[in-house]
Order: sequence, then C-alpha cells, then structure tokens
Amino acid sequence: MFEKVLIANRGEIALRIHRACREMGIRTVAVHSTADADAMHVRLADESVCIGPASARDSYLNKAAILSAATITNADAIHPGYGFLSENADFAQMVEEHGFTFIGPSADHIRMMGDKITAKQAAEAAGLPCVPGSAGALSSEEEALRVAGEIGYPVLIKATAGGGGKGMKVANSAEELRESWRLARQEAKAAFGNPDVYMEKYLQKPRHIEIQILADGFGNVVHLGERDCSLQRKHQKVLEEAPSPALNAEARARIGQIACDAIRKLGYRNAGTLEFLYENGEFYFIEMNTRLQVEHPVTEAISGIDLVREQIRVAAGAPLGYTQADIRFSGHAIECRINAENPETFAPSPGRVGGYHAPGGLGVRVDSGLYSGYRVPPHYDSMIAKLIVHGTSRNECLMRLRRALGEYVIEGVQTTIPLHQRLIVENDFVNGEYDIHWLEKFMGLKK
Repeated sequence: MFEKVLIANRGEIALRIHRACREMGIRTVAVHSTADADAMHVRLADESVCIGPASARDSYLNKAAILSAATITNADAIHPGYGFLSENADFAQMVEEHGFTFIGPSADHIRMMGDKITAKQAAEAAGLPCVPGSAGALSSEEEALRVAGEIGYPVLIKATAGGGGKGMKVANSAEELRESWRLARQEAKAAFGNPDVYMEKYLQKPRHIEIQILADGFGNVVHLGERDCSLQRKHQKVLEEAPSPALNAEARARIGQIACDAIRKLGYRNAGTLEFLYENGEFYFIEMNTRLQVEHPVTEAISGIDLVREQIRVAAGAPLGYTQADIRFSGHAIECRINAENPETFAPSPGRVGGYHAPGGLGVRVDSGLYSGYRVPPHYDSMIAKLIVHGTSRNECLMRLRRALGEYVIEGVQTTIPLHQRLIVENDFVNGEYDIHWLEKFMGLKK
C-alpha cells in the first residue's frame, strides 16, 4: 500500500480524499494555490506545497508544479479527484513516467474516452447501445444535413472534445441546423481549441442515468447501481439520487450487466462511470467519465462501499475482494450540490463565510471544506458543499432532506440552498416524474 499520496485538487473533494487516506493510514500532501492557503484540506494534510498563484491555469492545471511537489515530498501516488487534470491523459502518462502511481485508469483509457467520437466507437465495439447519429466528426455542413435527414429531426450537434454543454446545439429543421452547425463549431473552437462536432438524434424527454463501475487489474468488474442525474441546468447537474425512481429491478440489472461486460471487454481498471440517456425503456450511451464523480456519495450511501478507498486499493495493485453477488443496495440517497451563487440568477457569490452550521443526525452527510471565517475565492467552480441524505425509502429520504436543508446555515455568501428547498417539494420531483429538461422549464429558462 502507498505510504504517501499527493492530492492534486482542492475544495471538498481534496478533503474527501484526505479523509480516505487518513483512515487507511496513508500520509497526505496537499497542493494549493495562494488563494487556498487557508483551505481545510491544506490545514489537515500532513504536508502542503504552494504550487502557484490563484489562477487555476498557473496552479491546479500546472502539471510541472504538481509533479515537482510530488518529487520534493517523496509521494508514492497522485490522486487527481475530479475536474482539473483528472481526465487529462497527458498528465496521467507524465505521472507514471516520473515514477508515481496515478490513482485512476490508464492514460490510454482516459484518452480513448476523452474524445466523444472514439468513446462512441469504443462503446459500440464493447456492446453498449448508442444514440443514432453520425459515425464520426462531421466534415461539412452538407454532411450534417444529410445525416440529419437520415436519422430525422430534431438533432443535437455536439463538440467531440470537452463537455459541460459547450459546443452543443439543438436543431429542429434544416434551417436551424445550418445555424447550429456554425455556432457549435465556434463554441467548440473557443472552449476546447478543437472545432470538430458530431451529431446525435435529439431525444425528447430522456432521463440521465449513470452506472458506477469498479474494476481491478485482475479482470474483476462490478457495478454499484445507478444514479439519476436528470435535474440539470445548462447541462450541469444540480441534484442526484440513487437509485433512480424511473428504473425497475429488471432494467437496473440489465444495464448493470451490460456496463460490466463492456468494461471487461475494454480492459479498464479503477473507478469509472458510464452515462446513458434513458427513454421509453431503452438506454443510449453518451459518454464515460474516467474518474471519480461529484455525486459518488449517493452510491456510497446505498452500497456501503467507500469509492475513494477502492480507487486507492486498486491503484496499489489489490483485487476488489468481492463479486457482484456480494453487493447489496439499501435504501435511497439524494445529493444536493450547494453553490455559492444567487439562487435565482446564479450569479457567483464569493466572499467571507460568517455564521456556519452544518446539518446532522441519522443519515445526513455533508462534504464541504467550509468553516466560519473561510473566504470563498472567486477563481474556481462555485460549488462549496454537498449535502447527502440517506433513508430507508425515497419518501423517508425526502423528509430527511427537507429537515436537513432547513438546518443548514451558511452566512456571508448567497447559496443555492433556497433553490433546493423549492425543488424537493414540487409534485413532479416528489413523484419522480422528471427528465433532463424539467428543471430549466421549472425555472422558466426553456419554453
């Protein structure tokens, strides 16, 4: 097992990784920008290294600085968390080439799944069902019009690189497609340095369902059930739950088996998530995340398995130690992402935290690096906490979540807690009847 792990991230996920390491008897190294010198994970880590100024480009995305920090602290391995360099194949390769272990999949698998076209091709070869669309990147507007005519409108134009909704446009007709083609390529070029786009059939009311998998280096693969991530704003997840209220036991077992078979064929190792759109009883693969997910705690709540601990064990060469038959799911869990934003306009709200009180009690978990007096910096993603609630049933979970949100006090900055309080009492959500477009319609962002 590793003696020392460098955590190449910040915020709640850096603290989450530190806690897993501490429980395994592993020493930790926190890297941080000048803006994060007082962050909780920096305070708690065994060692810390400042790797640059506030700008992420000059700190958390600075590969050389992170590798230098690992060298001077004699770290054995590097955990990238999520975001930043977690799905950067070149970084994963550099980590291994410099004699450290990358706690994640191989650079080849990250590279394969980092491009939407190669990911879709690999998925189809591995037997995953995919959304009808173009075979690869579209070479011209004429080709786009031809493919759209074959699969039928509406269609979705998507950037081959990147994500987060950038370079993604819907077209309901040939006239709209011409404009969407141009805008999507412009956005993709600006955001990712790559203008290539491809096309998929646009599903009308799908759910966003993802399957969490774990695979070791000995051919053992298990899935830990599904998460429903359909509550989204501008393609960004807002709330997640497990299991999905849209799936029955037969559908859950079917997609879980399909996911495990595909991962085994790919020879993948470590944690990963296969994301699907689900409509009319059918699953359609959209992408794979080759890292830990923000929403991993809801899976931990219903499975009892520590995903970060398993990531570390697998990276150290250990087998999983259990089979699919050993995994039992219990109850229901929901996660609310708490952002430092205006709950109506979503304008960022950085600043100093005044009074702070996290909710507690049975089945309540808060993943956050916040404390009274902490200054939320303006330089990074606005998510400042995750509230995760677990109950024996979905109804119990919802009642507990209402209570926990009412207890949560974060003063000094605006947060999205009021938005979550509104969402979880809406009839559609209470009844589990929502899709990926529901939230934006609810908020008046989409007609």
